[in-house]
Parts: sequence; C-alpha cells; structure tokens
Amino acid sequence: YNLFKCFVFNVYAGIRAGGGIGDELQSPYGDEREAWRILFDMTFHFFIIIILLAIMQGLIIDAFGDLRDQQESAQDKLESNCFICDIGKDFFERLPHGFDHHTTKEHNLAYYLFFLMHLINKDDTEYTGQETYVWELYEKRCWDFFPVGECFLKQYEE
Repeated sequence: YNLFKCFVFNVYAGIRAGGGIGDELQSPYGDEREAWRILFDMTFHFFIIIILLAIMQGLIIDAFGDLRDQQESAQDKLESNCFICDIGKDFFERLPHGFDHHTTKEHNLAYYLFFLMHLINKDDTEYTGQETYVWELYEKRCWDFFPVGECFLKQYEE
C-alpha cells in the first residue's frame, strides 16, 4: 500500500459510511496511537463530510436556483411580450382589444406551428412563393419570417 491508495480508500469508505471513516476502521480504544486516530477521524469528518459535501450540495442547489431563475425570466418575458412580434403588453393594453386578443387571435403561436406542420407535410413541388420563402428560412433555422416588432395595429399608431 502507498499513501495515495490509503487516501482513496479513506475518502471512498468514509463518504459511503454514515458516520464517516470511523465506521470502516477498527476501534482505536486501548491503542497507543488512540489520540492520533481520534484526531484523524475528527479531521476527516470535518473536512470531507462537512466541508466538501456542503460545497457540493451548495453547487447543486445553486445550479437548480439558476435554472429556476432562467425559467422565471423566460416565463415573465412570455407574459409581458408577444412571442411572435416581441411587442410589449403595455402597447396592447392601450388599444381596444388588448394583449390577450392579440396573442390569441392575431399572433397565436399555434397558427405559426400549424403553418410549419403544413409545410412539413406538403410536397415541396406544391409550395407557393411565400411557402417556399418560409420553408427555406425554416430549413436554415432562421426565423426572419416572424414579424418581429410589427403587427397590424402598430401601423395605425400615431
């Protein structure tokens, strides 16, 4: 055995054992080096079990917190802007029908998805000019056919 193998065994066995490395080793009571063994067990427990595992748990919790923050940010953006044109809710609230009408009737995401499904299921040779344009952009994963910053009501804005 060498020092590295002993260290690996201690870390492996110590983390798996519920009470640390002391569960895996023989009892030190009555041994002339009992004080050193107790010091080793306590040091191992403090640095490996408490500190190292707390750091790992903190990293995991932070990662999930970041994911939650990203999801909340995306949800807030979806609730405050139109997904298709990216115009804010406050613009539509000043108009007669409001934001909900705009996102369910004028720029309903489902209509765009249905149109893309229509293009996927339709034979390429039967495309109209507009369908060909949208299909070519879709194949490039380019979304320039979305009316970003534009809607019918905006042309009447004074």
